[in-house]
Parts: sequence; structure tokens; C-alpha cells
Amino acid sequence: MRICLCVAVFALLSLFPSAAALALDKVDPYICPTTAQASGTECFLEAVPQTYTMCRQIKSIEIIEFGLTGAQEGVHGAKTEYCIDKHKLSIARPYQAALRDAASNKDAAEGLRKLYELWIASLGKLIPAANETEDGYKQRVARVYGEFNEQIKLTRAALAAAPPAAAPALAKKTKKKKPAP
Repeated sequence: MRICLCVAVFALLSLFPSAAALALDKVDPYICPTTAQASGTECFLEAVPQTYTMCRQIKSIEIIEFGLTGAQEGVHGAKTEYCIDKHKLSIARPYQAALRDAASNKDAAEGLRKLYELWIASLGKLIPAANETEDGYKQRVARVYGEFNEQIKLTRAALAAAPPAAAPALAKKTKKKKPAP
């Protein structure tokens, strides 16, 4: 009886992919065009500038249609607001998967959090400021890419600097052994 139960449980568990695999199974390829099937971290690092670009382009269309000052009047900013809300939801899976990937690396996890906070703040700043010139606006919203790239570079460095998980255990074992006299 126990053997049958064990076999049934094993069969059921084999039908369901691991949690890591499920983390990115519903990510649309336009969010992570080249890394949708890669790790959560790689997808998230690609999704940040990708999704920002999508919303930035929508805001650019609103500015072309209604002018810099009119792009937020009435319902004119609704497309950008929808884009931001949509991508906050679409990036959630890659972000959570990236945090799980970096759970054992405090610096990498902090880098991911900083990148996410920068991304959220940048999306909120797509709205033109009062009395902002068109050139000033264009420079401001384009400057964010440099900040994204710098934070992505720092996060990748933190990930690369992380020692393998087995290394600390081996180091402790080697310290305990005393050399023979």
C-alpha cells in the first residue's frame, strides 16, 4: 500500500515542474525577447529597459498628438498610465524569480531591488514636468538608460562575485582538519 502511495505521489510530482521553472512560464516574449527561457535574473535584467522603452514610446505618441503640456490633460495620459500598470504586473514574475535566484547573495538581491525601484521611479517620471522644454524632457527620459545600465552592471558583478554554495561548507571542513605530526 505504501509503495503504491509513494509511486502515485512521485508520479504527480513529476507532472508539475519545479518552482524555478514555473517562475517564468507565463512571461511574454516581448518582455524578455532574448531571455524569456533563461533564468529569472536574466529575464528581469532585460525586462527593465525593455518595458521602460515601451511606455516611453507610448508617452512619446501622446506628446506628438497633444503636445508636451497637453499630454496629461483629461484622459490624454491614459495610455501611458495603462502601460505602466500593465508592465508593473508583467515584470512581477521575472522580478520575483530574480530575487529567488539571488536569495543567497545579499549584494545581488540588493542590486535587483535598487534596479526595480529605479525602474518604478523612472516610469513615474515619464510625465512631463511643468514648464519643461521638449529637449529637456527628451534628455531626461533618455538619461535613465545609463542609470539602468550602471545598476545592471553592478548587479551582474555582485552575482559573479558570489562564491559557489558548496565553497563555504568545504572551507569549514578543511579548517577543522588538523595536520598530522
